[in-house]
Amino acid sequence: MSDNDVSDNDISRRRLLGTAGAAGAAGLVLGAGGGAGVYAAAAGSESSSGAGALTSVGSTAVPFHGTHQAGITTPLQARGHLVAFDLAPGAGRKEAAALLRRWSAAARTMTAGKPSGDGDTGVALDAGPSSLTVTFGFGRTFFGRTGLNARRPAALDPLPDFSSDHLDPRRSNGDLWVQIGSDDALVAFHALRAIQREAGEAAGVRWQMNGFNRSPGATARPMTARNLMGQIDGTGNPKPSEPDFDRRIFVPADGGEGPEWMAGGSYAVVRRIRMLLDDWENLARGEQEKVIGRRKSDGAPLTGGTETTEPDLDRTGPDGKLVIPSNAHARISAPEQNGGAAMLRRPFSYHDGIGADGTPDAGLLFICWQADPLRGFVPVQRKLDRGDALSPFVRHEASGLFAVPGGARDGEYVGQRLLES
Repeated sequence: MSDNDVSDNDISRRRLLGTAGAAGAAGLVLGAGGGAGVYAAAAGSESSSGAGALTSVGSTAVPFHGTHQAGITTPLQARGHLVAFDLAPGAGRKEAAALLRRWSAAARTMTAGKPSGDGDTGVALDAGPSSLTVTFGFGRTFFGRTGLNARRPAALDPLPDFSSDHLDPRRSNGDLWVQIGSDDALVAFHALRAIQREAGEAAGVRWQMNGFNRSPGATARPMTARNLMGQIDGTGNPKPSEPDFDRRIFVPADGGEGPEWMAGGSYAVVRRIRMLLDDWENLARGEQEKVIGRRKSDGAPLTGGTETTEPDLDRTGPDGKLVIPSNAHARISAPEQNGGAAMLRRPFSYHDGIGADGTPDAGLLFICWQADPLRGFVPVQRKLDRGDALSPFVRHEASGLFAVPGGARDGEYVGQRLLES
């Protein structure tokens, strides 16, 4: 929605911001834009007295419309919520279309830094967009419930069973999936509540998970995030600058590798992976590094160099043994060890409390993106399942696979090409 689409009253409650460019220059956010609309305190309130421009973190907006949905190639945000919904009994294609229309309208306004509608809760008052993204996907069961089985992609066939799985079906799968990310916790929560409220009687929450990452600006320079094991996590991700990036991550527009309505879309595999941190932290640092195959300090491979140096998988030490062990996580998950299989990993960490025995319920909300999960996630996970040194220290507790259509054009809602064609 442009400034021309809002009322004079809305305009009077907004500030134009001049600091968004600073965020883009620092490499914090893709799609940063100046002049983003923000929530402002009511006139005459204490918080509005003498208020200045938002910081670059708060003012940065990620466009809702585009070839691809936001939240896939958007840099990691500090806070995230994942939530799956099931359509209500009796709800079908008509109700699903109306729901996606409401959700898209709410997401479009909130990602621009505006209230979600007449029933806005006020949770995000005074905050800017804070890189908010809201991403929508469809689970396998969605197509049967809406009479669209004939249009269900083959890529949504169920994931195979893995020996390391301890999956809770109550926290897995779902008709609809929503990923929310923001660099401000209140902005993210506000979006979560708006999405739940807009579901109305059409759909109910199946499961919901909360995650976090390091805040932008918390390090001296932008760098790859660390997970709760203290390891730099995501070094091997494909880069948008690579010539085959789009082919690996997004469904092509020519319709040759999927239904036309998925053009520009991607498939998200979502896994709740609990880290057995007490066991992990009892390992000496050197042993941890052998499990991963990389130095803990800077993420460089054990064969030397920097984080971005290609590991020398054939190098042996003075003892004749491989420097990077044969079962090291970095070796087994490397694309060259999996027929070139690649996926874009974009996770959140999570912590859901400490048990009565003192064990933390913490780990990774693993989210990976690919044009075809049977050529991305599945071959890599099969290889890890057969002998990854990291396996004794993690437990896969929930899983889901979702078709995430391309971005909505201006005037469209997400999924319109599926639901109205």
